[in-house]
Amino acid sequence: MTGNEGPSVVGTAERKDRIDAINFKMVTFSLSGKDYGIDIMNVKEIAKAGKFTFVPNAAPFLRGVYNLRGDIIPVIDLRVFFHLPAEKKDEDALESTLILRIGDHIFGVVVDNIDKVVGISSAAIQPPHPIFGDINIKYISGVVENQGRLYIILDVVRIFSPKEEEKPRVVAETAALSAPIVIAEPSEAYDRGSSATSELDFIKETLFALKRFGATELNDGWLNARFAEWKSMKKGSDLQLRNIDDAEQFLEGFFSPYTATFWSDEYAASVQSILPDFSSKTIQAWNPGCGKGHETFSFACVLKNRYPDVRIKIWANDNDLLSISSAPNMVFDLEDVPDYCREYMSKGKNGYGFNAAIRDAITFEYHDVLNANPFPELDLVLARDLLSFLSPSDQSRVFGDFSDKMKSRGLVILGKNEKLTDETDWKSIGNDEVSAFIRA
Repeated sequence: MTGNEGPSVVGTAERKDRIDAINFKMVTFSLSGKDYGIDIMNVKEIAKAGKFTFVPNAAPFLRGVYNLRGDIIPVIDLRVFFHLPAEKKDEDALESTLILRIGDHIFGVVVDNIDKVVGISSAAIQPPHPIFGDINIKYISGVVENQGRLYIILDVVRIFSPKEEEKPRVVAETAALSAPIVIAEPSEAYDRGSSATSELDFIKETLFALKRFGATELNDGWLNARFAEWKSMKKGSDLQLRNIDDAEQFLEGFFSPYTATFWSDEYAASVQSILPDFSSKTIQAWNPGCGKGHETFSFACVLKNRYPDVRIKIWANDNDLLSISSAPNMVFDLEDVPDYCREYMSKGKNGYGFNAAIRDAITFEYHDVLNANPFPELDLVLARDLLSFLSPSDQSRVFGDFSDKMKSRGLVILGKNEKLTDETDWKSIGNDEVSAFIRA
């Protein structure tokens, strides 16, 4: 070895370390047989969507508008936008759709197929060149090879938020649907800095993109423990979450017991045991994210048992219109109903339903918790596993609504693996089964 060989070897090792470091994640998909990627920080969620509402006199690439849980968003067909062939489908067919957040605005983009999340080193990304794609080079931020596949990385900020000196394409065509867009750095989930190169940070980003799981202090105790389990399960293999199945597997064990079903007798007893005494003759409660109503009915029966001489009022909300509309009139087989609920059941023509004492106590209404929440002062909030599936900023805002509407000794019941860290204003009074906090 000569004297000049040492530095060369070290330099090669350093370059390899930089390339091996995964510090960029993208959601990958196909357009006309080629592989593309979008920075995961711009991806709000992944969906199968259809039945877009037609917009007269719109550009050909504007498929229409779509109701995304109460928000009306424009939907762009990237295949038409880039003059690529697109398979003709029935009007009712569901399309592979990426929901993107660009600055303060949300768009849907239709693609051929959504593949997975791919983690790479940003050092491996090469400058774009016209031979790499069938689209205008100005819309490509780079190209990268991963496991034998060449990915074209789209610059969606440039596509949807062109500079003033450029001819605005998408923005101009959707002007009637969306206010003028100001270019902003993506900020929906987590800032990407030097600390974001860790495997756990990338798992947090992927959980948010694929399952809308917002990793914060609310759930980081569970998340850190689950990550340790995940590393043990993988035994040194790739820890990344590459698709929705991986994300769902990672989230196994997070959800509270008896989600979307009646609470068991034992769980109902655990909830009842932590309920405080109230001096008021009326107890007012809020159950956002009530789904089809099983949990709300369970909660109402527990409250009736705990406070037999008090008027109970529960506002039960969900943004699933089909579920919330069917909740008030559900009927059941008596053997499917837990014992603590049976005294509140009456038999009808089609089965057993809850009697007037329970039905009159609950108001089921369509409502999105991210909108204004016009409820009176509350004694109780039941919101299991709701906050964790909001962005960090929305978690703070919604819990702020809980706090603003809560009486001085009000109680909030969260998911089993959700914890409040503010011990100044809130005191834990839960148990092994129920995570509950009373206002100090």
